[in-house]
Amino acid sequence: MNDNRRIRRISVIAILSLITFAMAGLPDASGQSQLRGRTTRTLQESPAKHTFTLGSDDFLLDGKPFRMISGEIHPGRVPAEYWRNRIEMAKAMGCNTISAYLFWNHHETTEGIYDFRTGNRNISRFIAIAAEEGMWVIIRPGPYVCAEWEFGGIPPYLLRHPDIKIRCMDPLYMKAVERYISRLADELRPFLVTSGGPVLMIQIENEYGSYGNDRNYLFELRRIWERCGIDVPFFTGDGPTTYMLEAGTLTGCAVGLDSGSSEKDFELARKMNPGVPVFSSETYPGWLTHWGEDWARPDTSALLREVKYLMDNNKSFNFYVIHGGTNFGFTAGANSGGRGYEPDLTSYDYDAPINEQGRPTPKYMALRNLIGSYLPKKVKLPPLPDPVPATSFPETELAPFTSVWENMPEPHTAVQPRPFEAFGQDYGFMLYRTRLTGHKSGKLTVTEIHDYATVFVDGRYIGTLDRRLGINSIDLPPSVTEHPVLEIFTEAMGRINFAQHMIDRKGITDRVTLNGMTLMNWEIYGFPMSDGFVESLAASDGEMNKPGVFLRGTFNLDEPADTFIDMTNFVKGIVWVNGHNLGRYWEIGPQTRLYCPAPWLNKGANEIIVFDLHKTTPGSVRGFETMLQ
Repeated sequence: MNDNRRIRRISVIAILSLITFAMAGLPDASGQSQLRGRTTRTLQESPAKHTFTLGSDDFLLDGKPFRMISGEIHPGRVPAEYWRNRIEMAKAMGCNTISAYLFWNHHETTEGIYDFRTGNRNISRFIAIAAEEGMWVIIRPGPYVCAEWEFGGIPPYLLRHPDIKIRCMDPLYMKAVERYISRLADELRPFLVTSGGPVLMIQIENEYGSYGNDRNYLFELRRIWERCGIDVPFFTGDGPTTYMLEAGTLTGCAVGLDSGSSEKDFELARKMNPGVPVFSSETYPGWLTHWGEDWARPDTSALLREVKYLMDNNKSFNFYVIHGGTNFGFTAGANSGGRGYEPDLTSYDYDAPINEQGRPTPKYMALRNLIGSYLPKKVKLPPLPDPVPATSFPETELAPFTSVWENMPEPHTAVQPRPFEAFGQDYGFMLYRTRLTGHKSGKLTVTEIHDYATVFVDGRYIGTLDRRLGINSIDLPPSVTEHPVLEIFTEAMGRINFAQHMIDRKGITDRVTLNGMTLMNWEIYGFPMSDGFVESLAASDGEMNKPGVFLRGTFNLDEPADTFIDMTNFVKGIVWVNGHNLGRYWEIGPQTRLYCPAPWLNKGANEIIVFDLHKTTPGSVRGFETMLQ
């Protein structure tokens, strides 16, 4: 974009932001709204401007010490229709600030094409709603965020480059980073506190001291933001250890601690990066859960003690997360801790104070009471907003109507298997097919299967491979055919979002051997199952005994309301409702119900389609008002 066009674009955005901010006052130094109700200004008036700077110990709002009590909400995990409700809930718990991770790969799903306008990608609208509700905002834009989100927010198209390096000064990576920051800066500039908006600070990367030590990279990220006209303070976020803070902090940037739970943590941060404020950028009221684990349920009494310490000592802090939301579609990430590959649930409830459906939990009420106890006499927290309605629906039968085998795309060919990314595919499933010559039975080994696969010989189901359990081999029985057909149907689960194994390509990432013999000459079929895919499925009239089946049914609602769809009668797969991908389910739990928000539902008939990797017979679903049984 040339300079003149850029200036015109910024001017238009600025005018729109003035119109939005004319409807409500921004918070004052105490974090409270300057205007009550919906008093309006004339469009000729500018929004009240504030200053926000870094003192040697304190954040300074209009020159006075300011304590942030922030609640983290991720716009990309919440339907846009519910943004205001979740922000109002955070405000009613005692927060004066909203912190938001922005997921790069949620806004640039195709290389060079950005979406900051549709649905829950409309970041300008999210920030404007926060301002209307009298809240300040801090932005955590990456380029890497972690967040249990697919690839930590980095776009998977970068993995099409075989030698790509991430989170460093690799030229390919940095070219994409600078393009993203430049485009995002256009969205953020009108909402900065220096322009009369609510955005106080922007984070540089995230927990970099847990990953690498390329400080040139961190400095360059800050320079890019500054070249793009971002003139608010910056901060970093790292664990409270010497090596993390040495590698991850930047001179002149506030220090975020993940988490800062004791005076010892704050003293260390001040020692490692003196002269700037220190705050707890991730105070954890909950925790994440992987498939196959029990639900994480951290101790609330320990949390209350930590928050009391922060309140008593006038520390700024951010609840990570106050509301988690949902990993809709293929957005859930994975970890790679000491137990190997650990994929994250579809639910990002996180045992947060505001649950996945937006309701207050006992933890919420305990925190609200604690924070409220620090208010001046006769000052009360805002009332809780009305709860978002939820509903149930009765048992609904789903019947098989087609399969992947009836909807085969044109194949790619390759001498040896190649991963999804080599064929320009980011998510979904991929079928690898070859004919066996030489060895025709015995031990089949897939080196580096990412992440789950069903195996067939001559169309007969043999068994599964599972990266999570370290299962990458299976015994093939003898076949009566001269050259048996081997098929490996692979599922890409979440890309690793933390630490040293983030280069996580999907499918068969190395080779396939049978009794040590490398198998060659493959046909490869891609099933990205992207938006609109289920509408294109061709129904089948034949029997569907081979796993890989789509099942379909209809449930009816008197009025649309949030619901949780119970999947206990199915094995492993994906659910769509009215074409919206709700995410993955898996019989290993602990999650058995998928959240379906009311904006995706109709009054009357609603179509549900399930793709199950194993089930070939009819099954039923039910809708419940809550996640847990």
